[in-house]
Amino acid sequence: MNLSSFCTCKNLNCPLHPTKHNKGCAPCIAKNLKLQEIPKCFFQKIENSEERTGDTFRDFAEGVLKMQHNK
Repeated sequence: MNLSSFCTCKNLNCPLHPTKHNKGCAPCIAKNLKLQEIPKCFFQKIENSEERTGDTFRDFAEGVLKMQHNK
């Protein structure tokens, strides 16, 4: 198992989760880049991210901006 020390992904059912193979986060990141999305684990740093409607670059940017605005 090649689990990155910083991995915060909680979706253990995902076939791309680092506990399912020995390639670390690379398969997940590759999939997300292909779909023009941000990995779900990145959203964990954004307050109330579980209420988001998508995983796009825009969704992530808007979440970051909203969080910064609320500080």
